[in-house]
Parts: sequence; structure tokens; C-alpha cells
Amino acid sequence: MFFSREMKTQASTTSQNTLNKTAQVFDERLRNIVVSISTLMMGEPFQHMLEDVQSGNRDNYYNRLSQLQTPFAQMMLAEQSIDSVLVHTPIGEFYPTENRRSKGSSFEDTVIQNEIENASKAWSTLWVRGHEDELFSRRTPVISLIMKPLFDIQLPGVYVVVNIREDRLEELIQAHLQEGSLKQLVVDRNNEGVFSSMSAKLEKELLYERIDGSDRGHFEYTSSGGEVYLVNYSALEMNPNWVLVGYQSKSELLAPVNRMRWTILTIMGVCVILALIMSSMLSELLLKPLFKLRNLMFKVEQNQLDVRFESLFEDEISQVGHKFNRMLEQIGELIEEVKSSEQDKRKSEIKALQAQIDPHFLYNTLNTIYWKSIMEEHQDVSEMIVSLSLLFRRGLNGGQEITTLGQELEHAEQYLKLQAMCYPDLFDYEIEKPDEKLLGIPVLKILLQPLAENSILHGFQDLPRRGFIRIGASASEGKLLLTVTDNGSGMDAAQIENMLDGPEDERGSYALSNVRTRLFLYYGYKASMRFASEPGVETTVQLIIPIQEEESE
Repeated sequence: MFFSREMKTQASTTSQNTLNKTAQVFDERLRNIVVSISTLMMGEPFQHMLEDVQSGNRDNYYNRLSQLQTPFAQMMLAEQSIDSVLVHTPIGEFYPTENRRSKGSSFEDTVIQNEIENASKAWSTLWVRGHEDELFSRRTPVISLIMKPLFDIQLPGVYVVVNIREDRLEELIQAHLQEGSLKQLVVDRNNEGVFSSMSAKLEKELLYERIDGSDRGHFEYTSSGGEVYLVNYSALEMNPNWVLVGYQSKSELLAPVNRMRWTILTIMGVCVILALIMSSMLSELLLKPLFKLRNLMFKVEQNQLDVRFESLFEDEISQVGHKFNRMLEQIGELIEEVKSSEQDKRKSEIKALQAQIDPHFLYNTLNTIYWKSIMEEHQDVSEMIVSLSLLFRRGLNGGQEITTLGQELEHAEQYLKLQAMCYPDLFDYEIEKPDEKLLGIPVLKILLQPLAENSILHGFQDLPRRGFIRIGASASEGKLLLTVTDNGSGMDAAQIENMLDGPEDERGSYALSNVRTRLFLYYGYKASMRFASEPGVETTVQLIIPIQEEESE
């Protein structure tokens, strides 16, 4: 399994690198073609032709056609993958005279015209997947690029059509393939092959829809016939709707590993048999003293750490017994050290969790300050800078993990103030002022801010009305009750409880998981977190914390 995973990983990485390199070369070729066309359109002959189109002057048609022959030739010489070019205008068509125009094929009846009609109104560049050239008599399989002209005004009905030879583009793909089972092809987001000459080579069983809208990645796919493929893909920059796909058979890739596996299993089987024979012989020699040592170990398992091994001999087993005695002494010392280090470890974990604050908040706040300063909203800028300063001062808290309830409420208030100024139409908030006697109670810092952040990110995300957050604090029966309530979309309280009690990698809410973990790390099971939610009406998260008279170090 190890070799299989390693080879599969290596093959996937190599295939992705090859695919990325091919996509880069492919994009570079398409980019060069676009640059060549742009150069053509910026030239004087082309611009003079567009001026005639603008004025509707047909008298200079043959003169303009003759003037364009040199730019056409230069472009096709610079990019030899270009098979033909045609400029469609209301006053006539312009193309290299060395190419014979198909007499029976009207531009309006071609695939190209159909693509133009189906395109969005704002398009400037269209790529048409492989088809037979309908404009010129050679009928070469081509991929077409359609561009609108570069001119001072929009000229309706003017298109520059460049037909690119499929075989030249296929050569680019095949040139970077090494010997092996990897195959490459280009498809569009509609699961159609880009090259008409490659349509017969498409593996119908490959799951192209798993590519979705992503730019690159890899996955395994099992066909209906049971064949497993390793698939890599990378979208093209020049046309994100086209995706370069590489696939290879997993069985062909792992065939050498399967042969190696049987060899290793045979060797392992021989080694196991030899080991059993040797262990049986050694057990006869070491059995009695080992039984004595084993009995002592059983007592140690029952927490009898005062037992010791004694022997009249100085053989190897006796030496092991003396080491065993020394180990018991060290275990006693380590138990005391562990008790002390666990406290330090718990504090370190709390500090690590406190450091996990989403940097996007800082980015958004600084961005808002910047734009408000540009808009000369100096009062808002001043308030936001002061709030941000107070937020970090209360959050850092001089490096201490314990703060007071008053400072924790102020930290949450500054956070909500900043978020309200960043998103002025999203929500309102209220922080209820508790009894003055409660403001000095020591609490773990940064408990309320993550809960308020959770309400903003999840509760108000799709809310059709203005949100509201209320934060309160009270005391009851020696417990401090911190409550964060919002009128957001709500949640399934029982599902959240099950999620937080589940494995760490399955906890979906970072804020709730962070706060709950820190509470348990510091206060143990004396603290708790409760949820209540009525979807679309009110959602409440309550933290119950034991009141401590002094800060814990």
C-alpha cells in the first residue's frame, strides 16, 4: 500500500506538472496569435479599411484589399499555426488572396456566425472549438478565433476571424508527453472535445463533470467497466472555458508495484518463519528469568511502583532487571514533572488558540479606513483607528491570558463598532451594561468576539433584513453568564452540539470550537456552552463560567 500510494502521488504530481507546462505553452501560443492579430488591427492599412467601413465607402475595396496583403503575410509568417484569416465587413470581405474563398459558403451560414449570435453582447474575443474551415476551399480542421476590431467607435458587423490549424496545436500537446500511459486532450466546460480531430479519442467514461468550475486539480474515476483512471486537469488562461485534461490507467501505472508486492511478501514470509524458529530457541534459554521480570511488570501495571527486581546472577537478564529498577525510579520522578508540565502545556494551548484570529477582519478594517480617508471622512477614520487600537490593546492584554469582564466587554464592543463601520447596512448591536460589581471579575480573554464574529459571518449571511446582536453579562449561583444573541438565520442547536463533541477535523465552526476548547482547557468541566435557536427569530449562545476571585497563573 505504501509503494502504491507513493507511486500514485508521484505520478499525479508528475502528470500535473506536465499538464501545467503544456497548458503554459498552449496559452503562450494562443497569446502570440492574439498579439499578432492586434498588431494587424493597429496597422495603417487595417485602420484605413475601417475608416471606409465607417463611411460606407466601397469604391476603395480592391485598393484596401491589396494594401492588407503584406500585413496578412507578415502575420501568417510570424505565426505559422495560422491557416487563414478573414475580415468580415459590411463593404466586403478581406483575406489573403493566396487562399481561395469558398464560393458556396456564406459567412452568415457558418458555425462562426452562429457562435457570434449566441455570444453575450459584451464579448470582444470568441474561441470556436474545432470544426472544418467553411470559409476557404481547403476545408482544413481548424480552431477559430473571432475578434472585434480595434477602432475609435464600435463598428457593427465587422469581425476578424483567424483559423488556427488543429494539427499544429495538437503537436504542442503531444510534444511535452513522455513515454508512458499519460494521455492528454482539451475539452470545454460542456464536456465537448475542443479538437474535432480528437473527438474519436475522447474516453466517454471519464467524468468531466467533476471538473466543475475549478481551474486545476486531480481525482480518481472508476469507469462502468471497472477501470480506474488517475485524472489531472488545468484550465487555460487565454480561454478559461477550455480545460487541458490528462488521464492514465491506474492498473498500468501500478503494474510494477504489484509485482514488487509479491516479491516483498515472499521475503517477509521467509523472515517471519525464521523469526519464529529463533524466538522459540531463545525463549527456552530466557524463559525462567523473564517470567520473573514479567510478573513484576504485571504488578507495575497495577500501579505497584515500589517493586524491584532481585537476582544473584549478573547475566543479561539481571542487567535488564537493574535497568527496570532504574526505570521505576525515573517514572516516579517523571510523574511529578508531568503534573507540573501539564499546567504549562494547558496555558500554551490556550495562548495558541487565542492567536487564531481571522486576518480578513484586519484586511477589511484597514481597507475601510483607507477608503474613508480617500473620501475625507476624517471623523470615521479617527473613530476606526481608535477602536482598532483599543481592540488590539484589550486583545493583547499585556501578554496575559486572563482579563476582566469589563475589558472583555469593551474588546467585543470595539470589534462590533469596527464591523458596523465596515458594513454599515448589515447590522446593529447592543452591549448591556452589567452590574458594576461584575466588571472586575477575571475571565479568559477573547471569548465574546469570536461569537459575535460567528453571528456576522453565518447568521447574517443571507438575512433579508437588518441584523441585530445583543451581548449581556450576569451572575447567578457563583457562575458568570455571558450571552450573545442575534436575529440571524439560526442553526440546529442539537446538530451543533453533536458536531462540537465529534472529531476535531469534522468541527465546522471555527469560532464555536475555539471558544469551547479554550473554556475547557482553562476551567475544565466547571464551564459550559449552551445553544438555543429559533430559525429566523433568535439564536443565543451562552457561556457559563465559574467566578474566580483571583486570576489563575
